[in-house]
Amino acid sequence: MTLSSTRIAFLTGSLAAALLGHGAAFADDWFPYQAEATEPAFSATGKKTPIDYMPLAKAAKKWDICVSFPHMKDAYWLGVDYGIAEESRRLGVKMQLADAGGYTNLAKQISQIEDCVARGAQAVVIGAISGDGLGNVLKTVAAKKLPIIDLVNGMNAPEVSAKSLVSFYTMGQSTGEYLAKKHPAGSPAVKVGWFPGPAGAAWVEAAHKGFMDAVKGSAVVVLDPKYGDTGKEVQAKLVEDVLQGNPDLAYVAGTAVTAEAASGILRARKLDTKVQLLSFYMTPGVYEGIQKGRIVAAPADSMVIQGRIAIDQAVRLLEGRAVHKHVGPKIFVVDSANLKSVKLTDILPPVGFKPVFEVQ
Repeated sequence: MTLSSTRIAFLTGSLAAALLGHGAAFADDWFPYQAEATEPAFSATGKKTPIDYMPLAKAAKKWDICVSFPHMKDAYWLGVDYGIAEESRRLGVKMQLADAGGYTNLAKQISQIEDCVARGAQAVVIGAISGDGLGNVLKTVAAKKLPIIDLVNGMNAPEVSAKSLVSFYTMGQSTGEYLAKKHPAGSPAVKVGWFPGPAGAAWVEAAHKGFMDAVKGSAVVVLDPKYGDTGKEVQAKLVEDVLQGNPDLAYVAGTAVTAEAASGILRARKLDTKVQLLSFYMTPGVYEGIQKGRIVAAPADSMVIQGRIAIDQAVRLLEGRAVHKHVGPKIFVVDSANLKSVKLTDILPPVGFKPVFEVQ
């Protein structure tokens, strides 16, 4: 069942203590959270309605939830893991997480999901490697009447029960708009290296389209996109190649891993005052880069909250409760002007957080 009210509290419950601070244990005070529900759900052209997202106070029983990630190689997915693990604990459910090791390992992700279902998981939360590549395994999961939650990356499949994600089109668009406003039509042309991430991933294609649409008609000249896995070595090599072939480069824009890798490369080459960096999503490294003036800005999609909402959606579906089937945190841009006012434990894992693969 999908709710249409714009300001809904799913149930009553007291909020916990005030924010404990970055790096502290997560208090039960993440809600209500400013989010956007898409109606009709799963529609590319659906209307986004502001809501205050309120999760359940507790699960009715200790449900067993399987989580599948594309990898845990960067701090973005570490942040999603933090949200998944903390919300599983707060709601009182079991959680087992597997990561496939990278965006080239679609077969491994499929196998891991199959293993989850075989061992008796009651719901599946998936950060998909491919928007279209999981069709057969999703049919198998759906045939067993298990809820399927589409987390962060996006899947094009009728078997999906709910989505906890933001529009990566909007993330890319926000980054492109920053550049377009700074370099409008008629001003001197600026050359931008663009690194959207692994080819074929739904979130990458969406971010690429949003970025390109936003800079259209401006003085921003975007080089051919350089696609690649979001591992630091891969992104560093792509950045070095573009710098080598384009001595007049003004910006490097792309994934958070790109920005983090490029920051060290630019400093080593003494180009950090000449080439500016932009990321189209937030990680601890990007946050620190903005803090130190090495990265200009990045939209925040509150990946921790996306993980939390996905677990809450799974429990709601298992218990037949009311659920927003297509929801994500409201996107906002973080830069030096608002950095200090951002609640860090909504958008980043705590300092020193280690991956959690199981909650009992």
